[in-house]
Amino acid sequence: MFVSKYSNPEFSPYDDETVPDTTVPGNWPAPTVTHALSASLSLPGSKSLTNRELILAALSDGPSRLHSPLHSRDSALMIQALRALGVGITEIPTGNAFGPDLQVTPGELEGGTSIDCGLAGTVMRFLPPVAALALGPVAFDGDEAALRRPMRTTIDSLRALGVDVSDDGRGTLPFSLYGMGKVAGGEVSIDASASSQFVSGLLLAAARFENGLTLRHTGEKLPSMPHIEMTVECLAARGVVVESPEPGVWVVPAGPIRAIDVVLEPDLSNAAPFLAAAVVAGGTVTIEGWPDTTTQVGADLEQLLPLFGATAIRKDGALTIDGGAGVVGGQRYPGIELDLSTGGELAPAIVALAALASSASTITGIGHLRGHETDRLAALRTEINALGGSVTELDDGLHIEPADLHGGIWHSYEDHRMSTAGAIIGLAVEGIEIEGIESTAKTLPQFPELWRTLVGDAPLTTDTLGLL
Repeated sequence: MFVSKYSNPEFSPYDDETVPDTTVPGNWPAPTVTHALSASLSLPGSKSLTNRELILAALSDGPSRLHSPLHSRDSALMIQALRALGVGITEIPTGNAFGPDLQVTPGELEGGTSIDCGLAGTVMRFLPPVAALALGPVAFDGDEAALRRPMRTTIDSLRALGVDVSDDGRGTLPFSLYGMGKVAGGEVSIDASASSQFVSGLLLAAARFENGLTLRHTGEKLPSMPHIEMTVECLAARGVVVESPEPGVWVVPAGPIRAIDVVLEPDLSNAAPFLAAAVVAGGTVTIEGWPDTTTQVGADLEQLLPLFGATAIRKDGALTIDGGAGVVGGQRYPGIELDLSTGGELAPAIVALAALASSASTITGIGHLRGHETDRLAALRTEINALGGSVTELDDGLHIEPADLHGGIWHSYEDHRMSTAGAIIGLAVEGIEIEGIESTAKTLPQFPELWRTLVGDAPLTTDTLGLL
């Protein structure tokens, strides 16, 4: 069985400033279930919130403590990058099975370093505006797959702010910038149609610009608005009030970013495969610590999963999905028509459920997923069709016809959400082997452990993190 280094309380993931190796050799047989589930889980902190709070803590006017942060490859890369720029980050043991709290102490930002972005969009798009505040050169690079992710908007916006950026005209990683220790700020117009992260990356650092920032989105559409709302809410908690005088325009005044201690919510998007498992296998799955209000797009699961015939129950700070008999128990649900433009990161789990439906589904509003960790539309189409499915790619989404699926190799494309989508289908389809399950370490290193225990394929032990 996969064993995460985070299972060991003696392991401190940042002692040597390296990203831990959580690889799993060979293909991973996706467990198939024959019985209804009855499980309750807790999950580690939100990746989106953890990396936003790390940035803000690094730019704040004093030390901040992050309680219950995510410890994963994406957060490790962010910590490694901020340390390289001169930020002090230490871990504080708490007994939390998911890892220590983090104490962040701002320092004078210094260049003369390189940043490994891995495959993390939050690192490659949030760090460059921060690095522009440092003094000296900073080089950005990442995984081979990261070199295909769109970055031109970040590069062009920095140039518009007067930052010297060299990318040899690629508009992608690798690139380098030369920080002058300050950024003038002012007015900038960008097209963030490919990712809301282009907006968030600028907003997070804008209060440290000499003249603040007036940012205008010029594209026809802007995906994942809840992620921008999350950024604005994180800034407000630290005393930075972002005004939006009209849709697609944000005004950030220059000023201090207040140091505060923050408790991180569990990652609700990481909850998607576990809650979807109840729809497929039947029975109930409960996620503990579900926030009453949140800007995380994973909160939409409470409304989305009932579209597949499930029942959502909120009680005592938890969300339970009751799948009834489930697909495994002979209960079939119809397909859906859904615009998922505000919650695109949930698309792989939703498409996996649609592939098991009794009638056709059309999922739209997700064209921007072509620029995520992989081209998720092409990847989902390819992998489901390879199992006997019938998926057609649309300009802005996918159309899924019902089909009898069979076993086979499910390729992850180094994408954590592709891996978990394959695991969902594998609950009802025997013989699915997932290539690259280690990609889940990007946001949830414990996924294989938790999944096997969820479906009863492994015993419940104290080493199975987060299972209650």
